[in-house]
Amino acid sequence: MADGSLVMQGAAAPMGGSALRRFARRRSTVAFVMTLPLILVIGGLVAWPAGYAIYLSTLNRRMTEFIGLTNFEILLESDSFRMVIFQSVFFAVTAVILKALIGFWLAHMLHHIPTKGQRKWRGMLLVPWVIPPALSTLGWWWMFDPSYSSINWLLNIFAVPSVPWLGEPWWARISVIIVNVWYGAPFFMIMYLAALKSVPEALYEAAAIDGATSWQRLRYITLPMMRNIISITVLFSLIVTFANYDIVRVLTNGGPRDLTHVFASYAFQVGILAGNIPRGAAVSLFMFPILGVIAFFVLRGINKRNREEA
Repeated sequence: MADGSLVMQGAAAPMGGSALRRFARRRSTVAFVMTLPLILVIGGLVAWPAGYAIYLSTLNRRMTEFIGLTNFEILLESDSFRMVIFQSVFFAVTAVILKALIGFWLAHMLHHIPTKGQRKWRGMLLVPWVIPPALSTLGWWWMFDPSYSSINWLLNIFAVPSVPWLGEPWWARISVIIVNVWYGAPFFMIMYLAALKSVPEALYEAAAIDGATSWQRLRYITLPMMRNIISITVLFSLIVTFANYDIVRVLTNGGPRDLTHVFASYAFQVGILAGNIPRGAAVSLFMFPILGVIAFFVLRGINKRNREEA
């Protein structure tokens, strides 16, 4: 009996060892181990601050008492915050649409330029994206200055009256959008240019043989082949634009009359300048449900298309 038990234990050991080796060799296990440092970094820099922000939003101004969702209720009853929601959505959606259209047009133009010329144009067109946003926005602020505006000086040459770029609410909103589009369009351009490079030329040649026009090639070849890249780029830009702080802070500081605030700048004003950190945390958390819904539909559409293509 003793010999039999020893034999069974000896047989079980190799089986257990081989099972452990098979588990270690699985691709999913290797992938998890390799991404574990990144998961820990994300947990430390993203998940923990987000959880702490949720906790702060449930406290009173002195952070001594739990008040539940009272901060959110107060914000939703405020006309100023409802204007912030409108401004944030209007700013993000308008800016992203313009960046996507301008970026696609620039990428399409660059795609048909010879390779040597492309390098020069790519370098020049990427300059706005490389310059730090606060620094470039300061330059735009000087150009929009009501007393020494170079843009108004150019308009006056053509007998166009001066524009109160930062003095009127709607002109201030347009100014913020212009700066954001100027800064972000090169990112769309470089992403779309990479996508255009991946479209097989054989498809265009076959379409030309069939007599397809340039519009038909764009509609039935280029756009379908770029759908996933377009969706991911738009989603990423929406997230970054919603969280934009530098441009609004430097250009308008939320004015005039707090009508150009977005979530990030208003959260800074309420939480830091006004000293109500829990309510500032509540302001910042309003971005998550909006972006979560958008991300859900965008990613679901990408997965659906991938399944159809597979």
